[in-house]
Amino acid sequence: MAWQEFIHSDPAVLAGKPVIRGTRLSVEFILELLAKGWPQEQILQNYPSLTPEALMAVFAFAGEALHEEALYFLKRDAA
Repeated sequence: MAWQEFIHSDPAVLAGKPVIRGTRLSVEFILELLAKGWPQEQILQNYPSLTPEALMAVFAFAGEALHEEALYFLKRDAA
């Protein structure tokens, strides 16, 4: 998927955070909704300017962003 058609960043919008084009909904916000258990249908109902393709672009963007990052796993201290 060409997420670039749906996701963009503009320093004048949300301090440059990646947002869904034509909205002020950040990729971060949408991912947080999903992490809280919101189904895609609920997100689309509550934010009618979104399309199913825009939601798929959020996943594609996040996946590509993680490919470019190094993750370091930290051991949790036993409490």
